[in-house]
Amino acid sequence: MSDLKPEAFADYARRCWLVFGAVACTTFLMVGASYAPIGNRTVVIGLVLAAAVVNAGLVGAFLMHLLSERKTIYTVLAFTAVFFVGLMGLSIWAQFDHPKF
Repeated sequence: MSDLKPEAFADYARRCWLVFGAVACTTFLMVGASYAPIGNRTVVIGLVLAAAVVNAGLVGAFLMHLLSERKTIYTVLAFTAVFFVGLMGLSIWAQFDHPKF
């Protein structure tokens, strides 16, 4: 933490404010699209979902610092994949484990 300079913090704070502004804009877009008098509901749902994906990506990548934590993310993802495959294997194996009468 001793390597932080005031310039670096100012740059980081500026980036956080920009991301906050983008998140606020996409949130307003979602709310506005839900109230917009667009005839087709599918288009409204598509707009809201697209804005939500952008919103979630910005929050996850920048505000939750997931861009800078690649090693930890990939480690957790690998463990998740291993346990998912193991649970699916146990589920398939358990289908044939019925009591015989």
